[in-house]
Amino acid sequence: MTANPEAQQLLKIGELAEQSGVPAATIRHYVREGLLSEPVKTSRNMAYYPPEFVDRIKLIKQLQEERFMPLKVIRELLSSGDGDADRLRALVQVEDRILERALAGEKERISAAEVRRRYDVPTDVLDRLAELEVLSPSRSGYSPSDVRIVEAISRFRAGGYDERIGFTVYDTLRYKRALETIAAEEVRVLTERLGEIDPDQAVEMIEAGVEPLADLISALHTKLLVVELERHRDGGEP
Repeated sequence: MTANPEAQQLLKIGELAEQSGVPAATIRHYVREGLLSEPVKTSRNMAYYPPEFVDRIKLIKQLQEERFMPLKVIRELLSSGDGDADRLRALVQVEDRILERALAGEKERISAAEVRRRYDVPTDVLDRLAELEVLSPSRSGYSPSDVRIVEAISRFRAGGYDERIGFTVYDTLRYKRALETIAAEEVRVLTERLGEIDPDQAVEMIEAGVEPLADLISALHTKLLVVELERHRDGGEP
């Protein structure tokens, strides 16, 4: 015999709307979008929802209003956190702290005039890199990471990597696209694995891993480049 849903403390949609502060129409939309599982239906017009949906709905609304997240992103976050609202809150808190630390290091600005003075990179090259979103200058100038990119490109150009032999700003997109994928995966793994750790400790661990990660990527790049050159020398055979 099927147990009475009300005896299991399940909620009608009106009760869920009242306790979560979100209209019933919005709750139904969340169900359609996959943010909430389908309710327990006892008849054509009667359905019941688990009480833990109250916190889940509040969290979804908070992420929409305070973090301006689209529902697709929230759905992915909920899936990565196994649907646990408390775990997702921890993941979001870690992300916020990481971003806060990262942005703090990017607040400094160096004027465009100073960047042009320091580095032998033509203005039209800098402008094109900004159009390609390799650089993100503001009215105040360039961030520290932007300056490091300009410095690296300046060194490339000094070594002969320029338009005369076919190297252009578009070559930077190869690395940007590859690293976008790596960065997305890195954030996913970090937030998943560090979500249950104290946010301060998680941020310290991430900061401690920045230099080793850069060294790892550099070493792997060198190793893979040698392997590819050998393969190419041998006629493309693996």
